[in-house]
Amino acid sequence: MEHCEKAIESFRLDFDVDIYITGSNAYLLSTEFSTLLSGRYVEIRMLPLSFKEFLTFYEFGPSVTLEEKFQRYLQFGGMPVLREYQFNEARSNQALEGIYSTVVLRDILQRNHQAHQGMLQKIILFLCSNIGSITSPNSIGNVLSNKGDIQTGKSKNVAGKTVDKYISMLRSAFIFYSVGRYDVKGKQLLKTLGKNYIIDMGFRNMLLGYRDADHGHIIENIVFLELIRRDYRVYIGKVGETEVDFVAEKPNDKLYIQVTESMQSPETRERELRPLRMIPDNYEKIILSMDRNYINSYDGIKSLYLIDWLLS
Repeated sequence: MEHCEKAIESFRLDFDVDIYITGSNAYLLSTEFSTLLSGRYVEIRMLPLSFKEFLTFYEFGPSVTLEEKFQRYLQFGGMPVLREYQFNEARSNQALEGIYSTVVLRDILQRNHQAHQGMLQKIILFLCSNIGSITSPNSIGNVLSNKGDIQTGKSKNVAGKTVDKYISMLRSAFIFYSVGRYDVKGKQLLKTLGKNYIIDMGFRNMLLGYRDADHGHIIENIVFLELIRRDYRVYIGKVGETEVDFVAEKPNDKLYIQVTESMQSPETRERELRPLRMIPDNYEKIILSMDRNYINSYDGIKSLYLIDWLLS
């Protein structure tokens, strides 16, 4: 609605009321709207259902185990509208396709007239396929250019700039979060390379199909969203030549978190513990996995069952 911000401001001035405005993207708080209401609004960002909320939102039979409920959460995600389909995969995917198409077509393409739907779709699919992988707009652009999906022309930087523009659109539509890297020892943010996480796993599984082989990346995405829900600022940690999955900060708190599907193999255990052991401070260090075992600490590094942590 054109000039709606002026009508809202007049309501605020003429009546003693609280005004609640909902929307599905960040454009609502851009340009004239945020300028006119600057300092007079509080933004509350809503996320899909957490696993704890998922358990209370759905009804399960008495024979369904907690682990089975979690597998359904990983597959279907946390969009509340899916409740009426009671885990019917075909109907749930139809509903997710409808939401996805509406967000992509209306919230991105209509507001970015230069955007190309085919290109946007290719970048979304690439990001979905590479959740938990360190990338940059240039590296994504190079992959798509090599496939012929982006025409670079004379400038070698066109591809990276194009990808960066599209990822920015996806962030503004709240479809993806981009997470930067933090040098733990140097205590500074790094300008290059990061990761992208999707707002809801149901969308990713609808686009790519749900595969057991992807569990590691899926649970990493789940942990990222949970940290955001708990009001942490989240970074990818760089420790020397190694990486910590998440550095999560609050004004008076910091966590270092590794996420892995299993710690059973000695090689995996050493790989996950090594970066945490290299961190020189005394903030809490945690490894989250799907293992239910009796070892809950490795030299002071906590080992927690992921589901217990999500429900804590």
